[in-house]
Amino acid sequence: MKPVAQFDRQDVVLDEPTRRYNKFFKIDLYAFKHALFAGGQSKTIYREILERGHAVAVLPYDPVTDQILLIEQIRIGALATKDSPWLLECIAGMAEGSLDYESVVRKEAREEAGLELDELHYMTSYLSSPGGSTERLYLYLAKADLSKAGGIYGLSEEGEDIKVHVMPFGEAMTRLENEEIDNAATVISLQWLALHKPKMLAQWQSQPV
Repeated sequence: MKPVAQFDRQDVVLDEPTRRYNKFFKIDLYAFKHALFAGGQSKTIYREILERGHAVAVLPYDPVTDQILLIEQIRIGALATKDSPWLLECIAGMAEGSLDYESVVRKEAREEAGLELDELHYMTSYLSSPGGSTERLYLYLAKADLSKAGGIYGLSEEGEDIKVHVMPFGEAMTRLENEEIDNAATVISLQWLALHKPKMLAQWQSQPV
């Protein structure tokens, strides 16, 4: 299928970004010009861009019991629009420059849920907020035995206090539909599994034991 985009990166003139803030988050000032749909080139545009690096998220799924695992932790940014900032989420973490996303996924699963994952399947990736950040999230589905999963985890040195929830897939979809689950990575992961579950079950069942 032919790409819809009329332009590519060659149609952007970008100055070297200038670091404006350099603590837990990093913010760079971008100055750029770009091609215009009507022809010609834009004036110089200035944008402050959050440089977080890229991240991974994983949705553990037990095909034997048709259950998924989500974690619950406080997300203070949610306080502006929710009565409770404790969110149900996929296991997730920053890649911290690593391109071995599967290894990062497995490390995060151990730290945040005490869980050893079986087979990993790449689902998709997306830009979290490209108008203000370079961050891309890479989403994985994990085949996992959730029969003994549960408990409270997280790294104390990172201020983490994480509770593990195991629930039927149908319950998770109900929580998604009533907007209890409303963070992007988890919404996208559950919707992906809803669309592809028959294919994934058939694939796993066809594999030799």
